[in-house]
Amino acid sequence: MKTFKFLSVLFLVATFFSCSSVRVNADYDKKANFENYKSYAYLKSGVDKAEISDLDKKRILYAIDEVMATKGFTKSENPDVLVSIFTKERERVDVYNNVGFGWGWGWNPWWGMGYSNVSTSPEGILFIDIIDANTKELVWQGEGSGYLTKNTEKKEERIKEFVSKILEQYPPQK
Repeated sequence: MKTFKFLSVLFLVATFFSCSSVRVNADYDKKANFENYKSYAYLKSGVDKAEISDLDKKRILYAIDEVMATKGFTKSENPDVLVSIFTKERERVDVYNNVGFGWGWGWNPWWGMGYSNVSTSPEGILFIDIIDANTKELVWQGEGSGYLTKNTEKKEERIKEFVSKILEQYPPQK
């Protein structure tokens, strides 16, 4: 019984942390010389295409500005790289199948009968593209996916988490 309780608590903790985390991936052009990139600007046409509210766009751009500044990059009218964003949102469906273990002590007539719990939540994907300003070629792309929040007070914090986790991998370490 202690093992079952421990596993239940462990499952709940793992579920909680998996819901709050941002999963990231990055890919880059191995021939690009990232040491030459010191300044950036936003690719307006790319930012304008992002299908999110203007307020969320501003939140993302402010978060990118913060992270890029900590990495030593400066915004410029004549940048080395252009930064673009792209977003996707989808409904994530989670199905939890449980075996009907009895509650408490003694005999349980439903022992062994299972039940399923289905939940849906919005999941967002944010792409941050880094484009060489001279060649206009994509040199780095970071992607972050995770659960979204509708709570405006937590939204800014969540966006900062997405951006910082994605840009942790920029510039790539060869």
